[in-house]
Amino acid sequence: MTFRTIEGGVSIRSGVSELPHDRSGMLWSEAGPSAMFTESMDRWIGSMISDDHGEGDGPETVVEAEMVSKSIGILCGNSVAERLLQSYFPDCSVEWSVGEGGEVSPGLCVALLQGPARSILQLERILLNLVGRLSGIATNASQWSKAAGSLHVAATRKTAWGLLDKWAVHIGGGLTHRLNRSDAMMLKENDIAAMLEDGEVSTDAITRIVSQLPTENESFTTVEVRNVDEVMAAARAWGDRDSRLVLMLDNMDPSDASGVISSLMEEGLRERCVLEGSGGVKMESLSKWLDCGVDVVSSSRLNLGVTPIDFSILVRGS
Repeated sequence: MTFRTIEGGVSIRSGVSELPHDRSGMLWSEAGPSAMFTESMDRWIGSMISDDHGEGDGPETVVEAEMVSKSIGILCGNSVAERLLQSYFPDCSVEWSVGEGGEVSPGLCVALLQGPARSILQLERILLNLVGRLSGIATNASQWSKAAGSLHVAATRKTAWGLLDKWAVHIGGGLTHRLNRSDAMMLKENDIAAMLEDGEVSTDAITRIVSQLPTENESFTTVEVRNVDEVMAAARAWGDRDSRLVLMLDNMDPSDASGVISSLMEEGLRERCVLEGSGGVKMESLSKWLDCGVDVVSSSRLNLGVTPIDFSILVRGS
């Protein structure tokens, strides 16, 4: 079984090349899934196999089974499903009629499985759980992306299934943001608080810490800021480096962000920064975030608390 190149799966979306928030190229390339992504698949699949305790039993007769959608949405998880079969059910095969990122609707057969009935029965629930959840996230992320218009939306590191969640957000049209803590430097409120010197206030600490950061960075740097004073301290300390500093506007609303942008523009610092709205962002507020002029918003709502897409697997009668 071989992995195929996903149509549209890791293409550069309009304007994303100007942002550091799209890390999907670290998950997939023309050669297929990266080692990082494959290892993540193996960990989650292995856990589900272990939790299912599922040897189970059934006939060895070779059967065909249809995987049918019962909902409207975006399909995601083909590559993970193939990894499941490759690793634990090599006597089974799958033929997809809908590719990763394709649209599904009630009654549509998205895949045809073939193999011993015993194996099909063993893998059924695990496969449905994987593809259902990831498709739900991709569908939700797609709705966010459409609602945001030209504004980009990104996930956060609040994930239930790690890189699988990130992949599903990407397939739905959202941006992955950091894939892990070491992927890019992020100075959050707790990082700055941990580095405070005696008697130092947050703005002075931000100035000191940011000014001491390396001038060359292979990835990107984000500083979490809570008010306009912290914004200006970080932007001034960053200076005129070649890369832009990502300023995460923590729990600010669109009107606060507009004030931040005005202050940055007054000092000629706006072009040195990528502005990310974060904290309490809701789908219904996306038009206001677009109007206020930030570059991207991030929210865990892209992938947490999402309803899975409902699929079923039906063994064909003889």
